[in-house]
Amino acid sequence: MATLLIALAVVATGVYAGFMLIFLTGIMPALGRLTDEQFVAAMRRINEDVPRGVFVSVMLASVAFPTAALAVPGEDGRSAAQWALLAAGLGFVILNHLITIAGNIPLNNALAASERTGTADREARAAFETRWNRLHLVRTLLVTAGFALVVSASLA
Repeated sequence: MATLLIALAVVATGVYAGFMLIFLTGIMPALGRLTDEQFVAAMRRINEDVPRGVFVSVMLASVAFPTAALAVPGEDGRSAAQWALLAAGLGFVILNHLITIAGNIPLNNALAASERTGTADREARAAFETRWNRLHLVRTLLVTAGFALVVSASLA
């Protein structure tokens, strides 16, 4: 059972880390070349569409499978795999989600609200883009490190 859970944890965290990395290295740089009006409109639609279905399932699986694998006792109490899963959980789950909840989501909400309040796209973008990208870089690094730790747990 532990082997299956760790394998599922590797897949889930790998898919999640890949999503975050593609967003960091492909999507945001491409959006960064758009005009203010295009950028703000695109980010608003992305922020509406991403946190649904498949993304939420992958995000939840990336939390659930490593946690479930951690709950399965190791042969000698705390095995190397369990320590790696615990470290992944601290960085990948807790810190990543705290940054998302405290940083990125409020920025997303402010960008959405700027549409209702009539804030100029240039101002909305200036208040959003640099901060969001910095937070996303930290999240991507945490998620990638968490993935590496889950992979190391699978090899332990």
